[in-house]
Amino acid sequence: MKSGKVSVLERLRDGWSRLRRDRGGNVAITFALATLPLVGVVGYSVDYSHANSVKAALQSALDSTALMLARDAASLSSSELNAKASAYFTALFTRAEAKSPTITASYTTTDGSKVVVNGSVLVPTTFLGVFGYNTITVSGTSTTAWGSTRLRVALALDNTGSMAFFGKMTALKAATKDLLNQLKGAASVNGDVYVAIIPFARDVNIGSSNYAAGYIDWTAWDAANMYCSGWQFGSICFGNWVKANHNAWNGCVTDRGPSGTGPGTSTWDQVVTAPDGSANSLWPAEQYNACPAAMMGLSYDWTALGNLVDAMQPNGATNQPIGLVWAWQALAGGGPLSAPSKDSNYTYQDIIILMSDGLNTQDRWYGDGMNTSVSVDNRMYLTGSGTGTCANAKNAGVIIYTIHVNTDGDPTSILLQNCAGSKDKMFDSSKFFTVTSASGIGTVFSAIGTSLTKLRVAK
Repeated sequence: MKSGKVSVLERLRDGWSRLRRDRGGNVAITFALATLPLVGVVGYSVDYSHANSVKAALQSALDSTALMLARDAASLSSSELNAKASAYFTALFTRAEAKSPTITASYTTTDGSKVVVNGSVLVPTTFLGVFGYNTITVSGTSTTAWGSTRLRVALALDNTGSMAFFGKMTALKAATKDLLNQLKGAASVNGDVYVAIIPFARDVNIGSSNYAAGYIDWTAWDAANMYCSGWQFGSICFGNWVKANHNAWNGCVTDRGPSGTGPGTSTWDQVVTAPDGSANSLWPAEQYNACPAAMMGLSYDWTALGNLVDAMQPNGATNQPIGLVWAWQALAGGGPLSAPSKDSNYTYQDIIILMSDGLNTQDRWYGDGMNTSVSVDNRMYLTGSGTGTCANAKNAGVIIYTIHVNTDGDPTSILLQNCAGSKDKMFDSSKFFTVTSASGIGTVFSAIGTSLTKLRVAK
C-alpha cells in the first residue's frame, strides 16, 4: 500500500523543477547579472593596485638607469646608449610578472645636457580578463639633467707602512681608480669636476721641483743635510761644514708652525692661510726617508691622476692631520697648489675624502711612529673645544667624508667620526665609514662616488 507522505528529497526535486520552468523571474540569472558590476569593481581595484606596485618598481628602475647613463652618455652612440639602458634596466627591474619591457634612451644637449629614459611593461590581470582586459600597460619616464653644481674633490689617502698588509694598498689603488672613473663620468665638460690627490704618511710630498720656492722653510733641512768640504773623521770635519744643495731635497714637508693648543700658540698647521713671511707660516722641508708619492692639485687630467695612484707605495708613520690640511689646501689653493677660479654661474661643492687604516702615531712634534698619539689627534680635532683642522675646514664650507679601514681590530676612530660632516651638520654619521677588510674600501668609495654624482646630477 502506497504511503501518503512525500519524502524531503522528492519535495526538493519537485521545487527545483518548477524553478527551472518558471520564466516570470529567474532569480539565479537576476542575481548573476546584479553581481557583475561588483565583480568588475573588485577586479579593477585588485588589478589596478597590482599595476601601481609594478609602476613604482618600474619608475625606480628608470630613475636609476637614467642616473647611471649620465656618467658616459656624451661618449656613446645612440645604439650604444640604448643597449646600455636596456642592460641597466634589466639588472634593476626584478618584477618577473611584468612582460614585454620596452626601454628607449636619448641624450640631448638642447637647453643643457640631459638623458631621457622611457619604459613600459605589460602587467597580466587576474580579474579583468573576464571583461577582455588580459593585460594593463604600465609606463614611465625619467630625465637626468646636468645641474649647475660643480664638484671639487680632494682625496687624502693613507700611504703609511701598515697599508702594505692584508692587500690594503692594492685595494686602495683599485678603489681610487674606480672613483676617478665615476667622477669623470659625472662631468659633461672639462671643469665640471676637479680632483686632487694627497698621499700622506708622517709628511707629504709637495714636489722636489719646488725647491726654489719662497714658501719653504729650510732651517731644519739645512741643519740635517750638511757635508764636510774636507776630510771627515766621525763628527769632526777637517775643513768646512757646507749646506747641501736644495735641489737634492726629495720634496717632503712636515707640519708648519710650532706645536701647542693653548692660548696664543700657533695653529698654522690647522689652516690654509697663505704664508706671511714668518718662519712659522712656511712649510718646513724634511728629507723624510719614507716620503710618499708627490701630491697632485686640482685637475681633470684623469690619466695623470691615475698614474699618481699607480705610484703610491706604503711606508712611514701615520699623520692624518697633515693629509687633511693639504687636501683642504688643494681646494683653497696656495703654496705649490693652484685652485682654478670659480665661475659665478655655477654652485660649487668642495669635498674632502680622508681615508686612513690606522690611528695617528707621529707628526713633527709628537709620537714615536708606533703607538697612538693623542697629541697628534688634537691637532686635527681637540675633543671638548671643537677646534682643529676638521672644524676649521667645515666652517669654511668644506664637506668631509672619513673612512677608517680597521683590519687590525683597533678601536673605532672617534677622531675620524668627529671629523666627518659639514658646516650645516658638524657631526654627520652618514659621512663616516668603517670597514674591516681591504675589499670594503672599494664598496665605500663606490658609495661615496654615487653620492657625489647625485650632487652633480639633478633629476
